Amino acid sequence: MSDKSIPIALEVPEVKRHGSKSLLTLNPLQKGIQFTQPLPPLSIYIHVPWCVKKCPYCDFNSHALQGEIPEEAYLAALEQDLISVLPSVWGRAIHTVFIGGGTPSLLSARAIDRMLTMLRNLFNLAPGTEVTMEANPGTVEASRFADYAASGVTRVSLGIQSFDDESLKRLGRIHDSAQAKAAIEIAQKSFSRVNLDLMYALPYQTLAVCRQEIQTALSFGTEHLSLYNLTMEPNTVFAKYPPEGLPDDDLAGDLQDLLIEMTAAAGFEQYEVSAYAKNQAYCQHNLNYWEFGDYIGVGPGAHGKISAHNQIHRTARVKNPESWMQKVMTGEQLAESRYLQVDELPFEFMLNALRLKQGVPTHYFADRCGTNLSLMTAMMNEAVQKGLLDSDPSRLKASELGWRYLNDLQEIFLKND
Repeated sequence: MSDKSIPIALEVPEVKRHGSKSLLTLNPLQKGIQFTQPLPPLSIYIHVPWCVKKCPYCDFNSHALQGEIPEEAYLAALEQDLISVLPSVWGRAIHTVFIGGGTPSLLSARAIDRMLTMLRNLFNLAPGTEVTMEANPGTVEASRFADYAASGVTRVSLGIQSFDDESLKRLGRIHDSAQAKAAIEIAQKSFSRVNLDLMYALPYQTLAVCRQEIQTALSFGTEHLSLYNLTMEPNTVFAKYPPEGLPDDDLAGDLQDLLIEMTAAAGFEQYEVSAYAKNQAYCQHNLNYWEFGDYIGVGPGAHGKISAHNQIHRTARVKNPESWMQKVMTGEQLAESRYLQVDELPFEFMLNALRLKQGVPTHYFADRCGTNLSLMTAMMNEAVQKGLLDSDPSRLKASELGWRYLNDLQEIFLKND
């Protein structure tokens, strides 16, 4: 698209006010948000913070194990954390559950069963709720997969990262290629959906090595791949001590082009920046994030976003596992609690929605932000004129150029003029 693209002209009905009471206390500083449609879909994220060891590239809230996982104390704290959220979501259905980490598959099958029993007892889990759990390859953990499935886990996301043993060593992973392959085969016997998470642009990775990695991943016939570019995230070991042999930008781009080509040839759709699926086997939990849905976040360091009558509330739990387990018992588990202001919504919404290759329906902005789309009409027109946003008035979607320069497109919506 050229700079001469026709700006979007949109007729959007005003959001009407209504008088129903909110279950949350209204933040008096928050103005201009009013939900008249059903509230956004609601998910639950549960964080399990422990790993066998901390990987040098990882910037998640994960902590290397010092002895055994304190399962009893963790589950007691988790139950209290879940109970504390109930007043803010009373009566709403839960559509997806995601158990992330850390390494949730370090928990015993009994612990996962108790966790999911808690959810069923406390919340209204909608029929067919997708329950995803992250797991790391390893024969001891993989042997628990059948029990996890029997407890109600429907989808597993395996942190493979690489099928190349040298690459796995450089990444600080505790498994080897043989264990990764064995874990996939065992998972496929227990779960109807198996995600494989891999990284590319690894130290000393060539096009030939990358091709072999993707061919190996495709050979298992799973329906979902998450393919992440290795980046040097702040406050990680790799950020302080970058590994040798990292590919330059040109090679990293070629590697990305290769994996896009190979997955497409195998029938996969790139539906999000790093997510590829065939047969529409999308990760429903992550899809809810990108479509600006709501989510309860419990466990150490977990983030949440809950909408109510006239507010959107973001929260974050304290990160340290021991501190969280103590503080949750006295209701002091929040490290952050803030209400989104209207002028933040264009960027907050578009930062997520534009990650989807097909974007989202235009009405999602009003439906899920509780405010009028006219709030960002000027920004949308600027993005269309620059050829970065598709001119279809029914969808908020990056153009082909905008998909290539996604950061530049998203930054337009930081403006408030």
